[in-house]
Amino acid sequence: MLVGTFIKTPAVQVVELLGLAGLDFGVVDAEHGPFDRSAADLMMVAGRAAGLDLFVRTTDRSATSVLWALDIGAAGLVVPHVDSAQHAAELVQAARFAGGARGFSNSPRFGRYGASTIEEALALGDRARIYAQIESAQAVAEAEAIIATPGLDGVVVGRADLALSMGLTRPDAPEVMEATRDVLAIARAHGKAAIVVVGGAAEATTFLAMGASHIIVGSDQSFLRASALAAASDIRALCPHHQEQQA
Repeated sequence: MLVGTFIKTPAVQVVELLGLAGLDFGVVDAEHGPFDRSAADLMMVAGRAAGLDLFVRTTDRSATSVLWALDIGAAGLVVPHVDSAQHAAELVQAARFAGGARGFSNSPRFGRYGASTIEEALALGDRARIYAQIESAQAVAEAEAIIATPGLDGVVVGRADLALSMGLTRPDAPEVMEATRDVLAIARAHGKAAIVVVGGAAEATTFLAMGASHIIVGSDQSFLRASALAAASDIRALCPHHQEQQA
């Protein structure tokens, strides 16, 4: 079982800190975070220096977004809104050299800036892991076909968007949890990564019991916020006059 987190702050120091924390991987969030290609590129440099595998959650599932994230040397991709088997096939086509149509140049980081031969660069490029986000009722309905797509390494269940697509607002609603269980079971049956995003360790227990192979817990921002809130609360509790002052 592997543990990672989302990275939403475009600062190389964040990657260094997370590398020191002993996480297995980080996911640079270009879908919801302020990352363009240049910012994400610097994060990859920091990831290699820190010995931390970095994935990119792409802005969208377009071939352009897929290509630049792989070219800068991401260990893999988390691609949002893969809602059908056709979407999954198109994703694999964009992401893979062997059996796919990924544009080739060995001059970016993944090809060691041209130091790799064409054959070496092709092999390196196809080592990247490709994960599709299952985050709609349609995707759940087509999960078997999506997950069975050759060249796809696994899925990430996005419970927040999944809940909204079902007309719900809680990612822990019974319907969402049942769909998550089903998707994870299909992924494990196909021998592929079964990934869930959680807010904390207590929540992770439920999904590990369902067979999750990877857990993405919170983000750099949520860690900072939670630690700051806890520290402020603990220190204020030491002050006997704090409650009187608040009153």
